[in-house]
Amino acid sequence: MKKFDIGIIGSGPGGYRAAVLAALRGKKVAIVEKAVWGGTCLNRGCVPKKDWYETAKWIENSRHHEQRGITGGPLQGNLSVAWEHQHRVVGAVRQSYVDYLHRLGVQMFAGTGHFHNPGEIVISGESREETILAENTIIATGSSPVLPAGFSAVPRRILHSDTLFDEGIPAGNRVVLVGGGVIGTEFAYIFTQLGLDVTWLVSSRPLARSQYSGQAKETLEQSLRALGIVPRNGFSVTAAGADDAGAWVQNSEGEKVRGDWILLATGRRPHTSGLGLENTAVTLDGKGFIQTDRHLACDEPGIYAIGDAVGPVMTANQALADATIAVRNILDGHIHEREPLWVPELVYSAVELARVGLNDEQAEDAGFEPAVGFASFKTSPRALGQDDPQGFVRILADMDSGELLGGEIIGQEAGELIHLLAQGGNREDALGRLAAMRFNHPARAEEILNATETLAARWGLAEQIFGAGN
Repeated sequence: MKKFDIGIIGSGPGGYRAAVLAALRGKKVAIVEKAVWGGTCLNRGCVPKKDWYETAKWIENSRHHEQRGITGGPLQGNLSVAWEHQHRVVGAVRQSYVDYLHRLGVQMFAGTGHFHNPGEIVISGESREETILAENTIIATGSSPVLPAGFSAVPRRILHSDTLFDEGIPAGNRVVLVGGGVIGTEFAYIFTQLGLDVTWLVSSRPLARSQYSGQAKETLEQSLRALGIVPRNGFSVTAAGADDAGAWVQNSEGEKVRGDWILLATGRRPHTSGLGLENTAVTLDGKGFIQTDRHLACDEPGIYAIGDAVGPVMTANQALADATIAVRNILDGHIHEREPLWVPELVYSAVELARVGLNDEQAEDAGFEPAVGFASFKTSPRALGQDDPQGFVRILADMDSGELLGGEIIGQEAGELIHLLAQGGNREDALGRLAAMRFNHPARAEEILNATETLAARWGLAEQIFGAGN
């Protein structure tokens, strides 16, 4: 049997990053994947969806072409052609991914991995079974869409996000979109810009369960309304079906809403069954998430779990951050802790939403007195030059110490700018470091400096942020 320093089950963003980091540190690494290399994020999640988001933004921005001296248009979308484009992008990224693992010497095993005992992983492939030994193992098995109880997917009629990217776009322009979380909010924008007739059904306000501020949610809703995208709130789906005329969903009052096809964006569940965990001391909670300590170590020594398999945050960003922590703890000892709140949270819709750290309520519950620094993009030369001044930067700091507690960036390029606030380690002097940075002009990033300076002036935190004598 082949022996490895680290075995990894699952090749999504977390598993991939763990394999790369461990190999770069000179460890002998094996990675096991039962389906397509790259997992959900690469093949049917964040990578193809952001490709579509870019297309949708091109279409939306074409509204300003004429006033900028660009003739022709308006641009129109074709979702089937857009599907082919993301498919090519995903293929190129996947090949690069596989090539890099090979160059690093990571051994790749195609098949289903499960534990025969804590240090022994059996890999069942199409034609043979193989066993490897691993001194340490990282479970990075991801998640899959979950449908409401009693619902079933119907090919080309009732879909979830996996089937949408795996099987292509169904015939018909009328789509019923169910779900007000991140996935539903993103697809409502993408589908509409790409020319579909969308009926968006949500049981409560979009992003109601998220940690974004009321101001952020209102900015999003205003941006959606400006594009004619208005969800139907209070529609709790209780049944769905398909017939020769298309597909339908029904609420508890018996009202039916019909379309050519339906996309159910109703949450995800972890992939933690069939792993042979009963042959280890690894435990699950009532929702199927693997139980770990704050170092991502399981109850079984030598086994770690990351990403969607651990939850409750189920994003590629969290999986990538977890991979770093797990590998470092394997190599350096259990000194690195998981901080889910400080992993960037993003929504790519009619306006980009990005946040990190505590929100106001969480800060108060933690015993801080939050002070707010605010800067709008409405007066940003860069944002005005882009014809996109909606949004803002909002920073939270402790009123006594000036410690960075959290922040939001709403608007174009928020997903890039949020990295300036995603501070690890000591955050007591984070705002001081931001204030000391040199900025390009004009740039959206300057509004982070403006928000920091406003916070210091308004709340009397100049000494804490800029230093004594300032």
